[in-house]
Amino acid sequence: MLIEAYVDSLESAVAAEAAGADRLELCGPGEGGLTPSDDLLRAVLAVSKVPVHAMIRPREGDFVYSAEEIELMRKQIETAKRAGAAGVVLGVLREDSTIDAERMWEFIGRARAMRLAFHRAFDQTPDADAAFETLRALGVDIVLTSGHAATALEGAETIARHVARAGDRLSVLAGGKVRAGNVRQLAERTAVREVHARASDVAEFRALVKTLRPR
Repeated sequence: MLIEAYVDSLESAVAAEAAGADRLELCGPGEGGLTPSDDLLRAVLAVSKVPVHAMIRPREGDFVYSAEEIELMRKQIETAKRAGAAGVVLGVLREDSTIDAERMWEFIGRARAMRLAFHRAFDQTPDADAAFETLRALGVDIVLTSGHAATALEGAETIARHVARAGDRLSVLAGGKVRAGNVRQLAERTAVREVHARASDVAEFRALVKTLRPR
């Protein structure tokens, strides 16, 4: 089981890696996570021994972006690539909340050879299966999802359906209040091989890691 930690500071990144995180999703401060500053990204990359994926999200709120915001995201992807990030995390929707396939195709191309993860904007789409097929066809590497539910455990049935359809290339990353107390049940019900959890509470994150990797 790969364990990804949501971190938003150098201190939380170091603590999460020490606790056993296999990958870091690095965000700047803001509701749901924003693009980290260049200084923060470089500081974390300088000390991290696990892959770091940088959030690309220019503002809080919805995921329907203006032309100016799209241009800013282009620049932020290039910054993450030059800094040496292993991947970027982003998502763009249309006004009707469906995947903006045209923008995503462009961003996938810009991000290569980094990996690209589509974040939980996915869970705002009106049709989970149609959205998943769109992202699979586009060549997205990772889809972070709670299964279109408030928590990953509540969305376990939908997550399991995505896992069964993902194939070898696309990874389903289960996130949404994943904790030490529910992660085993989530894994059993979905067969998911990657989970995403906040590392702001280091003790809880460490407990989650130990639950999945008992000694």
